[in-house]
Amino acid sequence: MASKKKTAVEIIALQCPECKNKNYTTTKNRKNIQGKLEKNKYCPFCRKETMHKETKAK
Repeated sequence: MASKKKTAVEIIALQCPECKNKNYTTTKNRKNIQGKLEKNKYCPFCRKETMHKETKAK
């Protein structure tokens, strides 16, 4: 089994707080951004802009 190498850049998912759908994926540099990432994005299920929060991507 190959072991996973931890890097500074990780793939994350952005989740809508209202409908709980994971709509977007993006990368985050852990050295530059310490806390959880939040972005104001459009949710196609709610049909409005909401503040999407960072969650783990599968």
